[in-house]
Amino acid sequence: MPSQPSATLETFANPQPDRDYTIRMTLPEFTCLCPKTGQPDFATLELEYVPDGLCVELKSLKLYIWSFRDRGAFHEAVTNEIVDHLAAATGPRFMRLTARFNVRGGIYTTIVAERRQPGWTPAQAVVLP
Repeated sequence: MPSQPSATLETFANPQPDRDYTIRMTLPEFTCLCPKTGQPDFATLELEYVPDGLCVELKSLKLYIWSFRDRGAFHEAVTNEIVDHLAAATGPRFMRLTARFNVRGGIYTTIVAERRQPGWTPAQAVVLP
């Protein structure tokens, strides 16, 4: 197999470090295992962040997300673990990870976890007529 899951997140220099801008990514193929039953849990991850000095490299993110496939994890724990790892690797001004898990037992679960640099505040939203 040409690539394998990896717990390593690679980064590259932010090409516009003097500007606040948002990077949004949708990762529709996240899987982990239910720690109670061992059954697979499927989710779509939505990552949004305002980079500071570094951005996450996409292939490493894909391989990192793949590394959860055979791990048992509660939805709340795995969402917070992923956002912690991403924030540690990139040091963003702001980061939000939304994990929308598919139905299990008639219940959809959505977890939202955020990290913010101390003192950073976003620009005021522009409201157009």
